[in-house]
Amino acid sequence: MSYLDRIAACNTYDLAAFIPLVVDDVAVGWIHGSNVAALTGKGSPLIAKAERISFAPGNESPEERSAAIAKVAPAWVQLGLVPKLRREIYPVRRFWSDADFFRIDRALAQILGCRAFGVHLNGYVKKNGGTWLWIGRRNSDRMIEPNKLDNMVAGGQPADLGIEENLFKECEEEAGMPASLAQNAMPAGTVTYAFEGDRGLKVDTLFCYDLDVPEDFTPQNRDGEILDFHLMPVEEVLALIEAGPAFKFNVSLVILDFAIRHGLITPDKEPDYERILAGLHAPPPDSAGMPR
Repeated sequence: MSYLDRIAACNTYDLAAFIPLVVDDVAVGWIHGSNVAALTGKGSPLIAKAERISFAPGNESPEERSAAIAKVAPAWVQLGLVPKLRREIYPVRRFWSDADFFRIDRALAQILGCRAFGVHLNGYVKKNGGTWLWIGRRNSDRMIEPNKLDNMVAGGQPADLGIEENLFKECEEEAGMPASLAQNAMPAGTVTYAFEGDRGLKVDTLFCYDLDVPEDFTPQNRDGEILDFHLMPVEEVLALIEAGPAFKFNVSLVILDFAIRHGLITPDKEPDYERILAGLHAPPPDSAGMPR
């Protein structure tokens, strides 16, 4: 096992197996060929034509597209395309600062292959001459990666909250962190990846933050997502990542990014340094109107 194994797990897909979902001549999603018939069936606002999927006439505005998708989403649940709706609305955009093409329930992001966004916070403590990370363990009832290790704070990015606004909300919910402390979090770039999962193409951008946490603060989960927290030397955390998939799939990437930025993984000591960097910042699936 190696760090690169964690990178590869989040960057493996065959785009030839997917059909682009196109709005205004921009591929805003990628639908697996095996799901095309179900997603474009009777009552769906989506139609397949000329090696692309698009919205049927009458769905010209973001609001019309959003309403049409919301109307058909329960039928997609009944077909087993998604397990259940999450009741959290995600925007469909090329970049976070762009206008919406439409909006969807969070559960539909992967089946439609739309780019999703999230926030992750590395909570670290400097003590005994070293760097320690607050690591959470996900509860056993989580839909995604139950019982796996997690960042101190992490969450999906809903449509109607700013990035920092969402970060502060997640800090309070997941770690019991007061706003006075959360406001010290420093933006530290993004991690991007795309991989083929059981339900489609997962295309994510994570906004990463670092927070130097006082030694007298202990996180307390309030929303039931995290079972417990442990303060661990960063070397021990990196050893777990290297040894196997102990962490939730994308958390390993966020921590590797932290370790590189803080000089804990260096080009002289890590032979896969350049490959790791490339994998942490993989461009979204190539398409007309999107960056290569």
